Amino acid sequence: MVNAGDTAWLLVATAMVMLMTPALALFYGGMVRSKNVLSTFMHSFFALGVVTLQWALLGYSLAFGQSHGGVIGGLDFALLHGVGMEAKAGTTVPHLLYMMYQGMFAVITPALISGAIAERMKFSAYCLFTILWATLVYDPIAHWVWNDGGWLHKMGALDFAGGTVVHLASGASALVTALVLGRRVGGAAAPHNLTMTVLGAGLLWFGWFGFNAGSSLSASGLGALAFANTHLAAAAGAVAWGLVDQRRIGKVTMLGVASGLVAGLVGITPAAGYVGPLAAIAIGALAGVACYGGVLLKSRFKYDDALDAFGVHGIGGALGALLTGVFAQLAWNKDGADGVVAGAGRLLVAQLAGIASAALYSAIATFLLLKLIQATIGLRVEVDAEREGLDTTLHGESGYAFGGAPPHEQ
Repeated sequence: MVNAGDTAWLLVATAMVMLMTPALALFYGGMVRSKNVLSTFMHSFFALGVVTLQWALLGYSLAFGQSHGGVIGGLDFALLHGVGMEAKAGTTVPHLLYMMYQGMFAVITPALISGAIAERMKFSAYCLFTILWATLVYDPIAHWVWNDGGWLHKMGALDFAGGTVVHLASGASALVTALVLGRRVGGAAAPHNLTMTVLGAGLLWFGWFGFNAGSSLSASGLGALAFANTHLAAAAGAVAWGLVDQRRIGKVTMLGVASGLVAGLVGITPAAGYVGPLAAIAIGALAGVACYGGVLLKSRFKYDDALDAFGVHGIGGALGALLTGVFAQLAWNKDGADGVVAGAGRLLVAQLAGIASAALYSAIATFLLLKLIQATIGLRVEVDAEREGLDTTLHGESGYAFGGAPPHEQ
């Protein structure tokens, strides 16, 4: 039966999660060169369009349709057949709203990967990759974890709001994408508009309440727990990253604090509805430190994860999933499980299985998809186009015309 209060909350939470994709565009856009800001925005905004359509036509059914061997859903809900205003089974919210809420998760996940390919990938290649990745990578992993018939779900793996499904999967794929594409011409560059990035980080923090607390699917104490844990972990991540910054370079940087709060948010995502507030602080702080180290890996191993998609989302997602197995307690959520601190080790085994399977499957599938695209339409823009900037060469626009005529009218 549909509950008005739960439905009202999920309507708001769905809108908040939708806002996270434009927020990601701001966060990423400020960190690239000024000549590539619009092309970077396009990665998020076009995903908002194309993945929404993929989700409605096929993706939702593959993720949440009747399970086939615990691996993939059937075509029960293809073209939104049977997805109406009645309550989704096992919930008190309309099925159509549940579909839209889950769709916002599907949208932002491939957009996260774009942080690794910024400033050098063909837009056509990105569009094709996004559609294929959403269908062949995101939908199956979402099914494994969140569908009652999924094999990881039946094993007992917990992922409250997407630490494994969203962040680890996209982070592992981002690393592979960066390695296959190679480094940018001219190498890395300083953020061209850090204020834009900070605004994006603030909006991500706001939207994340819908991401995590909305995953309770109810206006309830569980939603309040996830809400509080989300904020506490973000705060701890920001402070922890700042402290490491101070010790390492003698300054607390604004980019560091912004990255730290996002790391804390990523870390708490799988655990938000299964752990207590003090555990959330610990998870956020540990994520801030671990993701700081994850970002440093690209300098050590010479790969060009342009906007730290792997360093923050891959490392943070894996750590959060692991720590869920440590800190989860049935005392906070009867539908969860006890972790190591509660004297049980079974959940940690399930979490490790989820981390390993999601990371390996995402990495291998991404590699194969990229090689397919590379052999057909190609992956990278020409060197001259990369030097000129993708805003003008791919989209015929400039992010900073300041009143001048658009390039196609000059």
